[in-house]
Amino acid sequence: MSRTARALTFAEVFDLPLSVDLRTAARAFAVCPATAYRLIHLGRFPCQVVRLGHQYRIPTASLMRALGVENLPVHAADIEAGAEVSAVMNHAPYEQEESQ
Repeated sequence: MSRTARALTFAEVFDLPLSVDLRTAARAFAVCPATAYRLIHLGRFPCQVVRLGHQYRIPTASLMRALGVENLPVHAADIEAGAEVSAVMNHAPYEQEESQ
């Protein structure tokens, strides 16, 4: 693997946990970890950084805001799929009762 990992994709950003390590945040900004550490020490990292012992954690919500992503995207296909699953789940017991 090269010294600089590829940047996170838009979809990968939405799959992040509640907080991420500094390397992951650096990937999101397409900078190497050394640059991210330097920015933290200068007080210029573009989002909130939490130090836990010897580690840095970045809250994903803060990272997303710094990236200009304020809300999760909603896709019509996801809504339709959810509605179909809900309809099946809500009607299945009634259909079973009627067929008995």
